[in-house]
Amino acid sequence: MKIETQIQEDHQAKLTVEIESEQMETMKHRAAKKIARKVKIPGFRPGKAPYPVIVRQVGEGPILEEAMELLVNDVYPKIIEEADIKPYGPGSLQEVSSMDPPILEFVIPLEAEVTLGDYRSLREPYEPKTVTDSDVDDVLSNLQERQAVIEPVDRSAQINDLVTTRLSANRTQIDDGENDILIEEQSIPFIILDKDKRDQDDDERIPDEWPYAGFSQNLIGLLADEGKTILHKYADDHQNEDYRGVEAEFQIMVESVKSRTLPNLDDEFAKSLGDYDNLEGLRNEITTTLEAQAEQTYNEQYDETIIDKTLEGTTIVYPPQMLEQEINSVISNLEERLKQQGLDMELYLKTRSLDMAGLREEVTPAAESRLKRSLLLLELAKEENIEIDPSQVQTETQTTIDYYKQTLSKKDARKLSNDNVYSNVMTNIMADMLMRQSMERLRVIFRGMDDEEDSVTEDISKQDGKETVTESVLEDDIETSIEIAGEIDSQTDGR
Repeated sequence: MKIETQIQEDHQAKLTVEIESEQMETMKHRAAKKIARKVKIPGFRPGKAPYPVIVRQVGEGPILEEAMELLVNDVYPKIIEEADIKPYGPGSLQEVSSMDPPILEFVIPLEAEVTLGDYRSLREPYEPKTVTDSDVDDVLSNLQERQAVIEPVDRSAQINDLVTTRLSANRTQIDDGENDILIEEQSIPFIILDKDKRDQDDDERIPDEWPYAGFSQNLIGLLADEGKTILHKYADDHQNEDYRGVEAEFQIMVESVKSRTLPNLDDEFAKSLGDYDNLEGLRNEITTTLEAQAEQTYNEQYDETIIDKTLEGTTIVYPPQMLEQEINSVISNLEERLKQQGLDMELYLKTRSLDMAGLREEVTPAAESRLKRSLLLLELAKEENIEIDPSQVQTETQTTIDYYKQTLSKKDARKLSNDNVYSNVMTNIMADMLMRQSMERLRVIFRGMDDEEDSVTEDISKQDGKETVTESVLEDDIETSIEIAGEIDSQTDGR
């Protein structure tokens, strides 16, 4: 057997295999006997007719087809071994280019290859945002707003009032092809902001006012059913491209004016919101919550940054089948979420005017990003000699299986006892744990704290928000998260 190996650009191996003619003849005779057991040949017991008689009875075509299947099943494992390749999955017979001698052409997807760059020299400052008293004040202010008492008033509008207006805006100058309407007429409520307070506050904490900063000041002094016209020119660098450099005429008609009375920020206010002894207790809980949210948000951004920096110096190659599987995983996970909401994929696609091909195209960038992240972290685990405690894997696996037994239907839950499903869940949990520890290790490296690894890793590992492996699996945060439904389907199809 002669084998010629060619590695293709899509990370698949094309194997051209020349089979000895004698081996092909042997397979043809085996195939004829197999066929003869199923086909009645006059004068002979099943499977006992001579080869020439079988050929005359059924023809060479069916025998050759059966012989080729037997040949491939027989030689394929030997081909993989002699070609010295590492398949990602099963290959396919692409062509039989010759029958004398038999020459077979296989295409086989290869395992992904990851070549890490000099990631140990990379650094990224770790500078999480500090929660300030002003941040807490903002939350308290929002809580006040929710408890505000709103009442109609028979007077002109003033600061802090809720004023509902009919608003429209037209461009004063129109270029070719432009619509003169900038804002369609509509009813919009506005709260008149305190300009003096705004000027004293930190601008970064105050959201931009629509349709432009300071607009609500124009409503001061207006009565219900009273109108006003305003000219405003937007800056050339306005964040909305459609507004840049535009001069517009705003037409305002006040529909109603309502006062807003905010509750006092005192102990009674705190008690009205929950089990708080005083205002200080409420402030403390707000502070704790904001700190946790800020830490989680920053850590997610930090992780994305250091992953991207590590990927810049890393070479990753994989076959198209690997990306297809990841796309399938993303779609399977979407189907599960839809099912939990009482929806199905057909309705989802219809409401978004998509077909399955369009959905696959849409999720491909995210699937590819997740795939690269997973491959990077798994290779990093090898490079850093990260090991997982087998007993912990078993515990997490059983916890996950128990969870799904409680949430799935009885019929599906019974399938979880299948050994293959259990093994797949365990494998994926182990991969999940390896990647999580790789991520922790990468944080240590990027923070330049290698010398303090033992003490720092434990602290940094808390950055996942005390998330357990099982929770990560359920949320499908990384590529190898468990797809229980997919595993169940695959086991069912195979029965």
